[in-house]
Amino acid sequence: MTFNNDKAIYLQMADRLCDEILAGRYKADDRIPSVRDYAVTLEVNTNTAVKTYEHLGREGIIYNKRGIGYFVAAEARDLILQRRREAFRRQTLPELFRQMRLLGIGIDEIGRAWENS
Repeated sequence: MTFNNDKAIYLQMADRLCDEILAGRYKADDRIPSVRDYAVTLEVNTNTAVKTYEHLGREGIIYNKRGIGYFVAAEARDLILQRRREAFRRQTLPELFRQMRLLGIGIDEIGRAWENS
């Protein structure tokens, strides 16, 4: 995985795991890779993976069965969708609308592009 500098690595790792949940790779109550395995897969320090899993646990996305491993929470997919949609509305749309106004792009043009994509 290639990391960028505008977000903490553990948050980028959390985003990746959330992407995998949204894509259906991991479903509710599925076991996810161990902290160590995830760290090796992404070539990061184990402590960074621990931080990722702790973050996702606090967010209610995953849960730990002591001695067994980490699992996807039943409501994880809905939580991820809800949070990402809200972030999209708050962060992405305002800039998109600003650019559309500057460039004279109307919503109809966007609709056509959406239909053709």
